[in-house]
Amino acid sequence: MSGRSGWLWPVARAVAARPRLWPTAVAQAARLAPPGWWRRWPPLPTPDRAYLEFRVRTAYGDPGRPVDPADVVTWLRWCRAEERRRRGAG
Repeated sequence: MSGRSGWLWPVARAVAARPRLWPTAVAQAARLAPPGWWRRWPPLPTPDRAYLEFRVRTAYGDPGRPVDPADVVTWLRWCRAEERRRRGAG
């Protein structure tokens, strides 16, 4: 992966354009952020680098490939739908 947060701004722009996904994005950031994330620079609740590299490798076959913002939006839509499904099934 190129840079610790090189993927962050394109993904943030893609999510910012979709207000319905904001609560889901915040919830997922909280779930994926490692403990003590605020002690690292930049103090953003981003996933652990090893976890992110693993996810990029499994998604694209190359841990150095940039994260595609459209894929993150698709994933957040799926997370949102699953959360709604779980709440409806409860």
